[in-house]
Amino acid sequence: MSLETTARHRTTAELEALAAELTTEEKVALVVGAGLWTTTAIDRIGLRPVVMSDGPAGVRGTGDVPGETSASFPAPSAVAATWDRALVARAGALVAAEARRHGVDMVLAPQINLQRTPVGGRHFECYSEDPLLTGEIAHALVGEVQEHGVAMCIKHYVANDSETERTRYLARVDERTLREVYLAPFELLVDKTQAWSAMAAYSGIDDGRVAATATEHAPLVQDVLKREWGFDGVVVSDWLATKTVAGAVRGGLDLQMPGPDGPWGDGLLAAVRSGEVAESEIDDKVVRILRLAERVGALGADGVTPPAPERPAVRPDASALLRELAARSVVMLKDDEQLVPLDLEALAAEARTPRVALLGPAAVDPFVQGGGSGFVNPDHLVLPVPAILEALGDGVRVDVHHGARARVNPPEIDVAERCTDPETGAPGVRVELLDAGGAVLASTVDAGWSGWYPLVEDPRAMALRLVADVRLDEPGEHELGVGTVGRHEIRVDGALVASSDHVVAEEIVLSSGHNHPTATTTVVTVDEPRTVRLDARLQVVHPVGYDSFVRGEVVHRLPGPSAEADLAAAVGLAADADVAIVVVGTTEEVESEGYDRPDLDLPGNQDELVRRVLAANPRTIVVVNAGAPVVLPWLEQAGTVLWSWLAGQECGGALSDVLTGVTEPSGRLPWTLPARYQDVPVPSAIPQDGVVSYDEGVHVGYRQWERDGLEPAAPFGHGLGWTTWEHRSADVASRGNDGADGIDLDVEVANVGPRDGREVVQVYVEPPAGGGHDRPVRWLGGFEVVAVDAGESATVRVHVPRRAFEVWDVAAHRWSLPAGDYRLRVGRSVRDLRLDVTVPLGEPLGPPDGPAVAPESLTAGAAPAG
Repeated sequence: MSLETTARHRTTAELEALAAELTTEEKVALVVGAGLWTTTAIDRIGLRPVVMSDGPAGVRGTGDVPGETSASFPAPSAVAATWDRALVARAGALVAAEARRHGVDMVLAPQINLQRTPVGGRHFECYSEDPLLTGEIAHALVGEVQEHGVAMCIKHYVANDSETERTRYLARVDERTLREVYLAPFELLVDKTQAWSAMAAYSGIDDGRVAATATEHAPLVQDVLKREWGFDGVVVSDWLATKTVAGAVRGGLDLQMPGPDGPWGDGLLAAVRSGEVAESEIDDKVVRILRLAERVGALGADGVTPPAPERPAVRPDASALLRELAARSVVMLKDDEQLVPLDLEALAAEARTPRVALLGPAAVDPFVQGGGSGFVNPDHLVLPVPAILEALGDGVRVDVHHGARARVNPPEIDVAERCTDPETGAPGVRVELLDAGGAVLASTVDAGWSGWYPLVEDPRAMALRLVADVRLDEPGEHELGVGTVGRHEIRVDGALVASSDHVVAEEIVLSSGHNHPTATTTVVTVDEPRTVRLDARLQVVHPVGYDSFVRGEVVHRLPGPSAEADLAAAVGLAADADVAIVVVGTTEEVESEGYDRPDLDLPGNQDELVRRVLAANPRTIVVVNAGAPVVLPWLEQAGTVLWSWLAGQECGGALSDVLTGVTEPSGRLPWTLPARYQDVPVPSAIPQDGVVSYDEGVHVGYRQWERDGLEPAAPFGHGLGWTTWEHRSADVASRGNDGADGIDLDVEVANVGPRDGREVVQVYVEPPAGGGHDRPVRWLGGFEVVAVDAGESATVRVHVPRRAFEVWDVAAHRWSLPAGDYRLRVGRSVRDLRLDVTVPLGEPLGPPDGPAVAPESLTAGAAPAG
């Protein structure tokens, strides 16, 4: 049961009265974080800290519990690929349970920026390139989480759609494009969901009238978000995004995170005392924070401070739901050979012992989750190989081989197995913290070195020395090195391998460069077993607003077959198999917060692996393990292709369920899959002179593909599932509130295939001819998911909201509805359109026997100027 239904919340007037009891110092402290993840407590009014956590793909927690793990969800792009509000709401209930399990009041998610360019580094962390699909999926998630008394923080407000120079660039977006595209998901989450918090982006926005950072953009934050839309929640800064005092105060920022350092630390109190900022200017911010605290149970009644969020003794059972969510998100791009699900009986009839070749780097080492804020330490990990072996059973022979190389860095070394302390001979590496003069402040032997020395508490520590004798037994060429950030010097047997004098600070955290540093390595040739001395001096990073740390990932690649030999071995297994399954994809080195991709290629030699396997065995299922689009140059030659996303901790079980017929791969693409990189409408995310220009206007994503008539590999909304559908009829069922609330279509679909299935009924809007506006060829107006048994039919009602027909009138600063004949296209994707309904919005809009509605009345309730 939600906190909303168990306690009466104070009115705004009551919250204002409570805020008036606070001293100036208390008010200022309340609008500045108390630490990395918490707000300030004021015990005398019954206020405990509000605890926050990252959470786009699982609630990470605050790091205060050693070894803390979390349920690892499918990436947001996978969640959106279900197009299933009910399923997403079930996931929302699990998010709330996970938040409570980790003692968290507010989850910093979801990211409802759009997938403007497929090279965007956080593409996997966004839902879709379409604003309606983004908003509706986010609404299902956020609404359910908040029903359980946990806040969600929708982010990043606004037009923060790429990572390169994200803390500095200015997004230049015209007013109409902002309103119709990039603000649209935020407006839906405020209007329909009453979101409790929103995060202001690092980047800036130039809307043609004001150019300012998101934390200081008063027209967008104060005027649009708060006044026009009526947002009553808290606007929190992205971490370290606050740059000014008065500018951010008047721009609409309510809470600076983290704290207590930063511009609003001592600076805001000084500004209030000097009169630069009036105390009344922070009163509304205090009220908003108190309102948020009450909503999540952090503000008690009668001055009694409530306890911290109770952490359940039993971990919520997440596996079944996450497995279902991941499996349903899988998109069947092709199945010309009708290999999915695998017909094990037919295979057994063809061969005494059926053989399956399970190949590819992502089969043995899948990419489970993207880097950055969405990363969690999973509760467990179900890998594809054991899951598929279990699903196929003992009667099937499965040959496994990685076949190709997808990662640049060699694997992390097994420290306990390979390394010993030079002084004592104990297993592990010797770790020494050094001061600026090189004196040892602390020393230990760590047999579990994981590449991180977190929470360096001694402010004198300037460097860390990592030294070990590394045993190399196998003859051949060993690759050995360290991945690090900042100033460093790395030696192997006294020979300098890498060095840098560049000192890094918080910028390396903001760019996520510390998560996956590229290792510099050296080759050590071994004729007989020997040891080499690894000696690395690494910088202690002291980032403002974050805990100090050292990054030093020790990597080691064993001697082994060449890349060509690996390919040949995999192809040989494929040729001898009844069915080959090749799993390829991206990695955390490619898809991560903090940086964008330079291209859309699969990393390494994976494309060559697929080409050769397809040539060796036409009965091949190709599985793409990626969050964002990649170019598939072999797609035409492949008969069966599945897109399995970044599926989280249940990735292996979900894939085995799809392959063996337990769960239908009923996902639909939430973005466009390009056939060629040169066709991508927005191929680069690199700012020019500090500016990212949104020159495509309202034609984002598939809309530009439709306008330009280019042919993608697969269009927006595409997905086959495992049965066959007919769309039989579409009729206007109602024109809600005489058209003011939009239009409902009743669509009859029939499952004429051999298996029960789920269909995503998609409705696209086409504008009146000669409307005088630069409108897309068509755009998503509504959608619904329906489950139908084989041989049966069903009628599903799809709501197309009024806003789907409107345009933003820049001159009047308001929404308007151009009159004319709107064509509603019903189908299975933006290019597989099967039914048409024409709606004359300039004609009577009531029910067939209802009252007429004049076009001018359809513009009633338009937004005021912002």
